[in-house]
Amino acid sequence: MAQLEHVNVTVSDPKKTAKMLSDLFGWHTRWEGAAMGGAGYTLHVGTDDSYVAVYSGSDPAQTVPKQDASYQTRGGLNHIGVVVDDLDAVEAKVRAHGFTPHSHADYEPGRRFYFHDADGIEIEVVSYA
Repeated sequence: MAQLEHVNVTVSDPKKTAKMLSDLFGWHTRWEGAAMGGAGYTLHVGTDDSYVAVYSGSDPAQTVPKQDASYQTRGGLNHIGVVVDDLDAVEAKVRAHGFTPHSHADYEPGRRFYFHDADGIEIEVVSYA
């Protein structure tokens, strides 16, 4: 058996992104500190079993949001999928954070919606309940 341990994404403000992910999904910061080689800062936020590494290089101003560009970029991150128990409660939290849910769907195996965070990273929220 194989299990995905983490994904690493570049963001403009790792602490802000980690707080948002923790607020929305009940995650916690597993680790934070200087990125390898001291070239930036990283936080690992998630559960005890898996996490999202949110990274910013030594010059966060160089991170440029390109919403939807990942779908046309080979190797681009299209979205991060997160399974939740209560889709409606998480959607309310997403709205409270000022993000706009879109692309609501209800098909096997579950209900879902998407939103873009402050850096343009698309997150799919799905519930199998």
